[in-house]
Amino acid sequence: MPALRVFSGIQPTADSFHLGNYLGALRQWVALQETHDAFYCVVDLHAITVPQDPALLRRRSRIAVAQLFAAGLDPERCTVFVQSHIPEHAELAWVLSCLTGFGEASRMVQFKDKAQKSGADQASVGLFTYPILQAADILLYQTDQVPVGEDQRQHLELTRDLAQRFNRRFGDTFVVPGPYIVADVAKISDLQDPSVKMSKSASAPQGIVDVLEEPASIRRKISRAVTDLDTDIRADEQAKPGVTNLLRIYAALSGASVADLEARYAGAGYGAFKKDLAEVVVSALAPIREQAEKMLADEAELDRLLAAGAARAREVASRTMAQVRDRVGFLASR
Repeated sequence: MPALRVFSGIQPTADSFHLGNYLGALRQWVALQETHDAFYCVVDLHAITVPQDPALLRRRSRIAVAQLFAAGLDPERCTVFVQSHIPEHAELAWVLSCLTGFGEASRMVQFKDKAQKSGADQASVGLFTYPILQAADILLYQTDQVPVGEDQRQHLELTRDLAQRFNRRFGDTFVVPGPYIVADVAKISDLQDPSVKMSKSASAPQGIVDVLEEPASIRRKISRAVTDLDTDIRADEQAKPGVTNLLRIYAALSGASVADLEARYAGAGYGAFKKDLAEVVVSALAPIREQAEKMLADEAELDRLLAAGAARAREVASRTMAQVRDRVGFLASR
């Protein structure tokens, strides 16, 4: 029986992924390449739903790809590519947009949230139709499972609805994807405001640990992370959210349980705990930073790997779109 296919994507909108990206997504991607037929995409088409500097977008796309490989994605075990290298993404998104009701698209929570921040008049049509392009990303590769967090669950439901709608109208064409729920994924919060998740868009720089960050800066941020007046090191989401977040990071990177860490640091105080945690974070991220820097120093090799990934992705994407064009009723090109 062939392995189930999994698809996921990540935006190239920063100079580095952060610790939340690494623990919440990238480590799971690395594990999934061993058990699934895995397709991973740097979604630069999604990135331009908000204004981007062209030169910076190109640079950040390469930085994103370098980090994916440095974190452990193996081009022999999975398919890694850049979204804009496969024009079928945009083509299928248009077809699916013609099957999507305006009211249906307007109910997407993420658009409402993002539009409220910048004002609905300033939000692009691309931002409004973002979930439809996301559906095209997934359906194009006949994806069986999609790793999702709670913030993306609504978008996956739209994807499933569109696949079923197309199949009913035009005949079986798309696999209807299901969620891949990863157990015990660490939800990493802002170091300065543990009430919100670590995020490039919502967090201040001091609240984020970047994957490519220098060790001295990581140590400084961990040492200044918010805790509380009570010096007990114990997990309590309500009373001690900052300490709980630090324990969660420590456990995720070290393999120790939170209970073991609570016992280890009983009576030790925050100073020793934070110092040890900083070294755990530095040790985990340093090899990724070093490997990413090596890959970025050889752009020709990085581009070769991307071209190979795009060729594999295009094989699947072109087959899917050939079916879609035929079933929708487009004339075949000669």
